[in-house]
Amino acid sequence: MKVKLALLQSRDYGSGPANLKQTLRLIDEAAAKGANVICTQELFMGDYFCRTQDPELLKRAEAIPGPTTSALMEAAKKHGVVIVGSLFEEAMPGLTYNTSVVIDADGSFLGKYRKNHIPQDPYFEEKFYFAPGDLGFPVWNTRFGRLGVIICWDQWYPESARAVALSGAEIILVPTAIGWIPGEEDQHARQHAAWETVQRGHAVANGVWYAAVNRVGTEAPITFWGRSFVADECGEIVAKASTDKEEVLLAELDLTALRARRGMWPFFRDRRIDAYAPLLKRGGL
Repeated sequence: MKVKLALLQSRDYGSGPANLKQTLRLIDEAAAKGANVICTQELFMGDYFCRTQDPELLKRAEAIPGPTTSALMEAAKKHGVVIVGSLFEEAMPGLTYNTSVVIDADGSFLGKYRKNHIPQDPYFEEKFYFAPGDLGFPVWNTRFGRLGVIICWDQWYPESARAVALSGAEIILVPTAIGWIPGEEDQHARQHAAWETVQRGHAVANGVWYAAVNRVGTEAPITFWGRSFVADECGEIVAKASTDKEEVLLAELDLTALRARRGMWPFFRDRRIDAYAPLLKRGGL
């Protein structure tokens, strides 16, 4: 089985309506190029607002399902594609999450994933806005394959990708917002290499197709580095976007070859689940 994946590497257009309009246009473009599965960048409905702690910005959160979800559902049904969209969710007043929605190719709402690992760094003030996810690591059977989602900071944790793979995912999609801040210019190459390398390792260790989709542009003081990519089950990058351009990145995923590779590299069979109790502790053993 072969599936064509599209990653929508985009930027902020200044408002929710403008960003939604542009994302729908990119979905149209991806579908016209034959995409079966389409994934947005992290928090595509606006700028990366977590650069500061501002209670007013909490008003951006929206219900899921809600108007944006409905627009994505209509687009999925129109084109017969699976869509994964990353949104700022209000579960109830005072409780918000960084959430991705999963919509099947008939336009039906399959469910959502809430980001589990929440960072707190200068200009990445996410703990102010998002509660840690409480839905585990769900996986969905879609028309075009069995897929799971993790979000940005989750991508640094091997447990995230492992949990999704153990639930049966063959494709892991990763909406992302990552970039450089002033004063780290001498670290740019090392930071990017670390980001890409750890995720390629997840693809290998879990025998999955793995796709990270980042944003581009400068939202002071962060310059997002783009470079969205798709890696196969051997960790080989089969498609990679530019550093600074908005684009629809396409890749063909061969799920039959993936299943054959899992038979050759039986990582799941040889796991020593009886020996992993220390993984349930923070450390300092």
